Amino acid sequence: MTNAAANGTSRLKELAATDRPQERLQRLGAGALSDVELLAMLLRSGTRGHDVLSLAGALLREAGSLRALIGWRENDFRRLKGIGRVKALQLMTVMEVARRVLAQESGEVPVLNDGVKVAGYMRPFCAGLDVEKFWVLCLNRKNRLMKRVEVSSGSATQALAGPREVFREALLEGAVAIICVHNHPSGDPIPSAQDIHATRVLREGARVVGVELLDHVIVGEAGSDPAGQGWYSFKAAGLI
Repeated sequence: MTNAAANGTSRLKELAATDRPQERLQRLGAGALSDVELLAMLLRSGTRGHDVLSLAGALLREAGSLRALIGWRENDFRRLKGIGRVKALQLMTVMEVARRVLAQESGEVPVLNDGVKVAGYMRPFCAGLDVEKFWVLCLNRKNRLMKRVEVSSGSATQALAGPREVFREALLEGAVAIICVHNHPSGDPIPSAQDIHATRVLREGARVVGVELLDHVIVGEAGSDPAGQGWYSFKAAGLI
């Protein structure tokens, strides 16, 4: 049990029936609910000594924000007393829905032909991650996205992906070109020596299989980027 949960009080009992989240939702709509009340509606019930509002408040305090919850995994949710396996999986499902909604900027299939567009498209998938992940974006002849594939998930500083994993999905999809993307949880998108080496290997692999490697983009955060962009493009840097 976390300190936040341990210090929680029974807030639901203190509210008039008309001020409880479900009644407010019915009367005023979801937009009128606070972040804590929205989480309470997802949790649905609390635990002995900690009602659902107290549990929701503890959850929000632990995460720091609703946005931070997008990156939480099952074990993160289950640290709080009152959230078991089923609830944790339900919350993970909601967060994945939120992540995908954020990624769908429009009904059109995105054209990904420069680092700005790639970073903008991938940022919702990178939000809140505390480990490096590596994706392959499979593209058609017009650089429109055919499929996004996560090929590896590593540690806080490493997500390895070799040519075999990278080009397998591209060949299966009949992609003409690919863009590789990975995130840096530190926020600094400057490539490591290993990133540079891996990109050279992928560039050579692309020539062998006949699939063009258009770019390799590293997604970070503008505030941690010396260049202030929040992303790094190997193509823009002249390394592809």
